[in-house]
Amino acid sequence: MSSNLAAYLAKNYLNADPPSNSKPKKKKRKHESSSGLIIADDDAPTWSATNANSDTEDTPIIAGTSTSFRKAKKSNWILANTNETAEADAIIASNRDNSKPADDVEALPDPGVVKMESGAHAGLQTAAQVSAQLAAAKRKEEARFAAMDPSVTGMGQETIYRDASGRIINIAMARAEARKKAEEEEEKVARVREMQKGEVQKIEEEERRKKLQEAKYMTLARYRDDEEMNREMKEEERWADPALAFLTKRKDGARSKTGRKTYQGAAPPNRFGIRPGHRWDGVDRGNGFEKKWFLAQNKLKEKKELQYTSMMDID
Repeated sequence: MSSNLAAYLAKNYLNADPPSNSKPKKKKRKHESSSGLIIADDDAPTWSATNANSDTEDTPIIAGTSTSFRKAKKSNWILANTNETAEADAIIASNRDNSKPADDVEALPDPGVVKMESGAHAGLQTAAQVSAQLAAAKRKEEARFAAMDPSVTGMGQETIYRDASGRIINIAMARAEARKKAEEEEEKVARVREMQKGEVQKIEEEERRKKLQEAKYMTLARYRDDEEMNREMKEEERWADPALAFLTKRKDGARSKTGRKTYQGAAPPNRFGIRPGHRWDGVDRGNGFEKKWFLAQNKLKEKKELQYTSMMDID
């Protein structure tokens, strides 16, 4: 029974048995790493000869590895940068350049080319090709923007400013208001500064202004026979002048620069040179600051003189 089964299997499913006197050649197989489990059917056609010649029906039959699971010797990858592709790109570029410039008209889309949002082609490319495609896309975008209406692009339009509520601010009016407000502030500060001045300071300031105007017509050098200079020096009053009592021209009914009468008796000096009014009762009601100020000035003057004399003694 077993011999008939073996003959049947050998006839329909297996190759012819090798001669008994010849040994079967062993094929060298390379060590291949299986990536997964191979499941073979019971009726697989790859029965081994040893299993076919087994004497018992209960002998386990082991199916060999199918050739369909072996690693393919030839790669199915297609190179993108082949000579044929380069020649085709060159032909397309030459036809495009001969027809119309790339900046003026948009080339017809190639159905076989996929473009990304940046304008470059998708797929494996060289750095030079990507740079050229990006530059062409940039030139096309600039040309399209330059051809648009300025009212749409906003080119040359004045900037619109809005406040927190969204209302449009008129810049010209806002600048005029800001300039007017600044001028009013300056006038206010000048008015306050003017109010803080006394009448004597105002008169002296006016006199200085007149002197500056008269200085335009004065000679460059002034000598001791200058009448105007001598008159000014004679009219100047010095509180420590011992001849003030008999050289002054204004003794009775003397008036200040403001035109008011002044006190003609002895009065303590002050740093502004202002004499008391003719109604003064002779009582000094100050806090002593003027006296301290004059003492400090005298000390500074004395210190400078001592330094000068000491330097002269050393020499």
